[in-house]
Amino acid sequence: MSSDPDALIRQHRTADATVTVTLDGAPLAGREVVVTQRNHEFLFGCTGFEFIPLANGELGAAPDAGPDGGTGSSGEPEAARAERLAELWFDLFNFATLPFYLGQFEPERGRPDTRRLLATARWFTERGCPVKGHPLAWHSVTAEWLTELPNPDVVRAQVERIRREVTDFAGVIDMWDVINEVVIMPIFDRYDNGLTRICRELGRIPMIRTVFDAAREANPHATLLLNDFDMSAAYECLIEGVLEAGIRIDALGLQSHMHQGYWGEERTLEVLDRFSRYGLPIHFTETTIVSGHLMPPEIVDLNDYQIPQWPSTPEGEERQADEIVRHYRTLLSHPSVRAMTYWGISDGGWLGAPGGFVRVDGTPKPSYDALHSLVKGEWWLPPTTLGADERGRVRFNGFLGEYEVSAAGRSVTVRLDRPGPAALDVAL
Repeated sequence: MSSDPDALIRQHRTADATVTVTLDGAPLAGREVVVTQRNHEFLFGCTGFEFIPLANGELGAAPDAGPDGGTGSSGEPEAARAERLAELWFDLFNFATLPFYLGQFEPERGRPDTRRLLATARWFTERGCPVKGHPLAWHSVTAEWLTELPNPDVVRAQVERIRREVTDFAGVIDMWDVINEVVIMPIFDRYDNGLTRICRELGRIPMIRTVFDAAREANPHATLLLNDFDMSAAYECLIEGVLEAGIRIDALGLQSHMHQGYWGEERTLEVLDRFSRYGLPIHFTETTIVSGHLMPPEIVDLNDYQIPQWPSTPEGEERQADEIVRHYRTLLSHPSVRAMTYWGISDGGWLGAPGGFVRVDGTPKPSYDALHSLVKGEWWLPPTTLGADERGRVRFNGFLGEYEVSAAGRSVTVRLDRPGPAALDVAL
């Protein structure tokens, strides 16, 4: 097998398409046919948290005060600033993750933020982007009211919450990180929370069965993920136990927050090889690569690194762009990876890190341009005019995804779903 990532990407991500085009039942012999790529099958994702106010019409025409509350303001209306960021987002990504942390989604019991999140999810899907909800169960960013309940009531409330969200959002959100960071959940000791208590009482695998059963029952067609940051053998043991228990997992979520430095190709492939042996699709669910100084290596819990300012630097931005390209090439070279979600398009997100593709002033960094040149350049088929042969056939090589085939003033949408040879019939 080739070790060249570009060769592997072509092998695993492209198809050699032969399209037979007919017009009113007759072969379109000798005519021009235009083939245009419309979307990737691969999910190039990013969080959509920052667009909730925009999607709900909550931003006005008042000038944006800027990150410091006044000085340094661009004077640009906040709605216009958000719309400009959204243009950058949609020109690069095709998959969104929205927040369902219980402590934010339902801080007061019985008053979930369903309306705003549903409007935001529809805002994305109407623009052609599927949406994933994150997460349905987690011991952190939890609601105080859940923690105050006795353990049996915590279980009931958690199950009811999952059934409600998965049911309410079905057809708009059909992918969920069902439970987050279970490896550490029963031993998490930073603060009291209901899920750590019941995970300790029930055990990890029964806990996973409980929440997955609730989600599966609410939407049997949903894609349900197990998600974790722990890339050690502990996560592998957990996955093996879950599968041996007969619990159906649709995809494995692997987090890769690289605040302490880029993993590198060797480590990334080693992780992929270990987790791909379960035969499940792999989603890189949370990735960040910083464009400023690296977090000190002695920090064990990334949340412990809280500093007043963490600026992006010119040299850091060049490093980030290089590492972004290398990381995405590595992921696409491995056939098990189906999705990659970057954790925030803009700087100043989680931990205030300069991990985004866009600076705090709204200007794209070199990493944005570098990734765009891959997703919409090297890995994209622009409108291409082909001449049909005597049987109305045209041939092209393209990345798996959606294409528009046009001729004689008519158009049909087709999909390339599998790598290798593909024969398609198009009736105009």
